[in-house]
Amino acid sequence: MLIMNEKIKAREVELTGLNGESLGIVTREEALALAKSHKADLVCTSLFSSPPPCKLVSRGQAKQVAAKEKKGHNETSGPIKVKEFRLSVHIEEHDYDTKLSQMHKLLAADKAVQPVIRIQGKEGEAARKLLERMVHDLAEVGKKETGIQVSGKLATVKLLPI
Repeated sequence: MLIMNEKIKAREVELTGLNGESLGIVTREEALALAKSHKADLVCTSLFSSPPPCKLVSRGQAKQVAAKEKKGHNETSGPIKVKEFRLSVHIEEHDYDTKLSQMHKLLAADKAVQPVIRIQGKEGEAARKLLERMVHDLAEVGKKETGIQVSGKLATVKLLPI
């Protein structure tokens, strides 16, 4: 979030000019008057120091820069798509190998996978062993984000690419 002009509440600010020159520590009112006289905005760059560092930025430019940063940030930090693989405890060896190779390809392509095993009755321990085997077999391309979770009728683990 961008804190500009009158929204800055500190009594004194450490001011930087339009060309990056340091103008020292001045009162908030002096900084706002300078911004007005230069037809610029007073923008606070950090709230974690005292006095807060602020800079003079050409009017309207600060909002454009903030919008660009926010747009770029949203593109890169989107949710990771997770491919879910449904298995059963009584999986045949050939089917296991097929699922394993599919997961291997996805993890190698920087995509997350989540094997899910349906549990009936007392198959919980067998499901946990199958997931542990799968995590071990995929260790070279993926790592566990969560531990193996066995709850209710499902056993699952989420694997992220290395």
